[in-house]
Amino acid sequence: MIRVRLGRGGWVNSMDAPVVRIGAAVMLCAVLALAGCSSKQPSTGAEAGAGAGASKLGEEGVGKTSLQQLQTGTLGSGTGGPLTDIHFDYDEFTIRAQDGEILRTDARWLEQHSATRVQVEGHCDERGSEEYNIALGAKRAQAAKEYLVTLGVADDRISTISYGKELPLCTEHDESCWARNRRAHFVVSK
Repeated sequence: MIRVRLGRGGWVNSMDAPVVRIGAAVMLCAVLALAGCSSKQPSTGAEAGAGAGASKLGEEGVGKTSLQQLQTGTLGSGTGGPLTDIHFDYDEFTIRAQDGEILRTDARWLEQHSATRVQVEGHCDERGSEEYNIALGAKRAQAAKEYLVTLGVADDRISTISYGKELPLCTEHDESCWARNRRAHFVVSK
């Protein structure tokens, strides 16, 4: 048998080297798998009370998230909930004048339904990298949230998320389709 140097200063017989490498690979996989597992945290009083009448976002609430709509095949079907989406110009996250009126109507609805919360989803069209569109979607969602806050909706009732270009309403490759995808979508929950 030939002795082979393995790693830093270790020696093994040449016949044992593949076994050692396989064993090391299996050990590494096991360590990574265990490190990736998460443990469930104990419920706090607020979470425990949520099951007794209040619902989590999108679960039996007034609206479904875009991801839930995609999973159930209802994305783009017009069943978005009581609040109206707003749209953005290409490569922009500023609120357009016509969308300001939509947000004022949305804010009035939220004022009348003070027990509800809203999640603002930022969406983009297919152009640009994933990273760029995630950042742009986040800016769009944040701009819509800040506008609602200036209209009197409590900051802690609004959360934001960006889906970037991952959940398009329309998949055609033209401007009218892209314009539909550049949006802030509002999901209401109790």
